[in-house]
Amino acid sequence: MARPANRPSLRHHRARHDVRHSSRRVGGEFRGLAWLVRHPLFALVPAALIAAAVLVGALPTLIAVAAMALMVVVWGRLHPPSFDRLAAPTLRATWRRWTTYRGRRWATLLADCGLAQTNHHTGHIDAPRVLRVRSATPSIDTLRIRLTRGQDLTLWTGRTEPLADALGAHRVAVARQRPGVLNVVVERDMPFRFAIPAPTIPASAESVDLTALPVGEDEYGHPFTLGVPGRHVVVAGASGSGKGSLIWSPLRAMGPAIRDGLVRVHVIDLKGGAETRRGVPLFHRHATTAAEAIALLTDARDEMKARQQHMADHGLRRLEVSTETPLDLVVIDEMAMLTAYGERADVREALRLLAEILTQGRACLTAVMGYVQEPTKDVVDVRELFTTRICLGVTAASHVDMVLGDGARDRGALADEIPGDEAHAGIGYMIDQRSRLPIRFRACQVTDDEIDELVARCAPPAPPELRAIDSTEAA
Repeated sequence: MARPANRPSLRHHRARHDVRHSSRRVGGEFRGLAWLVRHPLFALVPAALIAAAVLVGALPTLIAVAAMALMVVVWGRLHPPSFDRLAAPTLRATWRRWTTYRGRRWATLLADCGLAQTNHHTGHIDAPRVLRVRSATPSIDTLRIRLTRGQDLTLWTGRTEPLADALGAHRVAVARQRPGVLNVVVERDMPFRFAIPAPTIPASAESVDLTALPVGEDEYGHPFTLGVPGRHVVVAGASGSGKGSLIWSPLRAMGPAIRDGLVRVHVIDLKGGAETRRGVPLFHRHATTAAEAIALLTDARDEMKARQQHMADHGLRRLEVSTETPLDLVVIDEMAMLTAYGERADVREALRLLAEILTQGRACLTAVMGYVQEPTKDVVDVRELFTTRICLGVTAASHVDMVLGDGARDRGALADEIPGDEAHAGIGYMIDQRSRLPIRFRACQVTDDEIDELVARCAPPAPPELRAIDSTEAA
């Protein structure tokens, strides 16, 4: 029986499905050429040295190279601040890229951590490629990595702990930079070996920048700053984590503005004033009982409403800080005593007033800084209304995401692993608004003597009516 003309033969059918793809890799010469295109300096530097040796001689070229190396060494020993700022990050990043983050060693490390695949035919490891290495400090490397096909952020987030152990690092944090590219932060060591000294009190109110008050240092060695106007700050941390540092450091950084009437500080301390009593002369109001706290919040809310009316009457969208419209800063130490653990009627009224201030105070220069040990929703019902959130050392892993947002701990904000001793007080995390990565910082340590110095130099003059009362009592 004749086979239909349009039906392929069985032999042809089998041949078509038995075709094997070649397991050979691209030729080494072409892979080398592609590598040189991606790393042009590797070819240009030797070529420049050879050209210099031909044109001026081998000995002068050797002397010039040795002189440059000696200059770098002398620079690093003679003026470490400028060397660490300008040269060390580039040299350190180049060294670590070549010794750790490239080649078969890097590919094998990723394969062992489940982040790369090995081709069983060729033995070649298909590993994500490092596009860029930055090493701002000796303890921090920032990598930009191109993913291989089939990988995503969740895969890397789930493998950060094995990757940190394989690199011998303290922690690894991962965030998505753009499609197919991740930012990976490798923290090799604990960066804060010493306490950060208290902020210097500025010489005048003109030198105070309320939008960037220096209150510590971040893990890259940069100043860690807090903005107050238009922001509401919540600081969460267990007892002994260093919350007091973030109460007094901003006040020292804005001291002359308090003295000159540009900032009015309203303090609520329902622990009997234990933390804040030393600075009472600085404060516009100081509340140590629930009734005083409710009255303080009521006055702050009423002042905010009056400013809103003023803005409506004059067609203003926001106010500028001045002696006529000073920044009203409400500081609440141990906020849970006000929002959860007090009398039910007081708690309900305090939450209502706080919600009004937190939702409407931005444009009319009313800001809140709250400090709490337990950041759960039951304790701080208005937690989501704070625009700047800081997490110091806490006692539970779940507290990290409660403060910094979902997934913050998976991205490296290991605040629950910060030791609770005095040597680690003031260390915490905040989310960088640009990269969405957790940034670790250490707040300045402020002693009692430095609080006394702040009071002596920056306490505002008493209002005229109080001065009249004092003079009458003196007579």
